[in-house]
Amino acid sequence: MQAASKDRLNAHLKAYQQEHLLAFWSDLESESQDQLARQLDAIDFELMQQLHVGNGETEDLETIASRATSPAAVRLEDGARDSDDAHEAAGALIAAGKIGAMLVAGGQGTRLGFPHPKGMFPIGPLSDRSLFQMHIDQLLAIGAHYGVRLPLYLMTSPATHDPTLKFLQEHDNFGLPGEDLRVFCQGTMPAVDLDGKLLLDAPHHVAESPDGHGGMLAAFCNSGCLQDAQERGLEQLFYFQVDNPLAKVCDKSLIGHHLLADSEMTTQVVAKGAPDDKVGNVVDVDGRLIVIEYSDLPTEIGERRNPDGTLELWAGNIAIHVFRVDFLERAAQSKSALPFHRARKKVPFVDERGELVEPTEPNATKFERFIFDLMPSAKNAIAVEAAEADVFAPVKNASGSPKDTPETAQAAILVRDRLRIESSGVELAPDIAIEINPRYAYDAKALRDKLPQGTKIDRDTYFH
Repeated sequence: MQAASKDRLNAHLKAYQQEHLLAFWSDLESESQDQLARQLDAIDFELMQQLHVGNGETEDLETIASRATSPAAVRLEDGARDSDDAHEAAGALIAAGKIGAMLVAGGQGTRLGFPHPKGMFPIGPLSDRSLFQMHIDQLLAIGAHYGVRLPLYLMTSPATHDPTLKFLQEHDNFGLPGEDLRVFCQGTMPAVDLDGKLLLDAPHHVAESPDGHGGMLAAFCNSGCLQDAQERGLEQLFYFQVDNPLAKVCDKSLIGHHLLADSEMTTQVVAKGAPDDKVGNVVDVDGRLIVIEYSDLPTEIGERRNPDGTLELWAGNIAIHVFRVDFLERAAQSKSALPFHRARKKVPFVDERGELVEPTEPNATKFERFIFDLMPSAKNAIAVEAAEADVFAPVKNASGSPKDTPETAQAAILVRDRLRIESSGVELAPDIAIEINPRYAYDAKALRDKLPQGTKIDRDTYFH
């Protein structure tokens, strides 16, 4: 049976010049052989060959960038962002139970020096709430305010899936009913060397890595989550990433303008402070919204200015989107909606002796999909600007780094919550730290009801 299995696999691999993947087959235990066979059967070798060879059409990013202009957007400065019409449209959608949340949580806390899934990181400045709890608290607060239950679709990666399930189970999903939480795992893609050969990272295992946040679409469909969303009658999905504790889940201004524009995909953006800010650039090219990564934007184009001195390409992508569910269904049926991007990386591999090699220089190509590549195929795609201090404080780097650290995120949370308290008429001493769980007070009215004008707070307080 094992010989037959090897013969079958070898015949298939030979068609793609990948027979080396069976180099250690005879040395493997039957269980390891079965594991390798299952992995090889799941790989689309024709696709891998196409990705390595390419289609002969090299994208000229500089030419594309030269045609880039400011995107169609709702700007803070025009006063329309917080319009009553937008808020009413969003509120009606939420109250009707027609929106769910999509949380992307495949990242490990490696750069944070945190040996767990990033969503488990304790970020609450006074509460030590994890990133997962920060987001779930918001979802539950919104549901309680509108008298509905909003489902959460949470995407993990192979490295974070089991630890995430265990963590959520240990904490009773932080109050989210089990039937409203769907955890699914994104797919993976093999890496190839310069000759297009797939790499082994163990004698019985092909080196693979997550297929990028754009892998959400295929995983969402294949896991049954799209069907679940349709059966619930959801019309829209609010998409965000786990490492941003300031993300305003189901932001009514964002959702409202998305609805008013009859958009299939709307993106929240912040104004760049400088041309070289390390965020993707949301731009218009030939009448379609796209994202040009900061590393792909030529300096002279990024520095272009409007007559008033402001940046022409001003819109920074912060990975917060609203999607129509039927648009996602349509996009999932298109092979071109989410192209793969290539990245040269250092990928550990086993040599001909079966020993693991840790390369010191990039030795392989990884393939990833990016969710923002859906923009060009979305009808009426728009951007909606938000103030960075209100919506974006990512936790990416370890303490001591210049930016995007736990300390900078916690400081942003405290500033936001202090402003919320002060705007309600509460008197605070300058050195008081305040953290507000949205389940304590969802909006300004609830906060005023619980903390009447004239209330004084003279010590650090976590309201929950």
